[in-house]
Amino acid sequence: MNVTLIEHTPNPERTVALAARLCYSPASIDDLREKLAVSDIESFLDKIMSLGHHSVLEHASFTFGIEGISRVTTHQLVRHRIASFSQQSQRYVSHKEEFASIMPDTIAVNSEAQQIFASMIDTVHKAYAQLIEMGIPAEDARYILPNATETKIIMTMNARELLHFFALRCCQRAQWEIRNMSDEMLRLVKRIAPIIFRQAGPGCVGGPCPEGKFCCGQTVEVRDFYKNLQ
Repeated sequence: MNVTLIEHTPNPERTVALAARLCYSPASIDDLREKLAVSDIESFLDKIMSLGHHSVLEHASFTFGIEGISRVTTHQLVRHRIASFSQQSQRYVSHKEEFASIMPDTIAVNSEAQQIFASMIDTVHKAYAQLIEMGIPAEDARYILPNATETKIIMTMNARELLHFFALRCCQRAQWEIRNMSDEMLRLVKRIAPIIFRQAGPGCVGGPCPEGKFCCGQTVEVRDFYKNLQ
């Protein structure tokens, strides 16, 4: 898996702080920009985060390039509707010559399971290639491709939605692949906007576990992990 932060709003925390200050000031935008000091940025961000005034976080956006993930994960990813996605097409990109797949660790560490998985992937790949050679369009041949098929996607989210995304997908109960991806995304944005994402992570980082009786029972360890995530 390879996760990169392709682009982001320049000075995202300054932009958000400016928007927050505007809400409480009669001054012009130019005056606010000139007077907004570094110390003001942190104090305003702390204030809006504590008050739940999260709408101003939508002024900062982040674009990620994600490669080496399965269609299992992208099917989960696109359920987050307040985001933009561009995924490699199986309609226009043929897998005739190369059919990469993602094997879960639980299968990889079991020799018998690994053999079953690899055999099935090989069978599907051969069948796909045969269909293409028969003149079947890639858009139809793709119907036999499995969820394990490797893909790549570009995704853009604003800071407010990212906080919601991390709360759900960094959780220990999230599926392992999307959780690993989410952790890498969080590492990247914390370097760019450390104040905004200071308390980011699964729901239990900033309060009681929202999973109730389904709690993983590792709240202390989880909080420590995300506190030290860099």
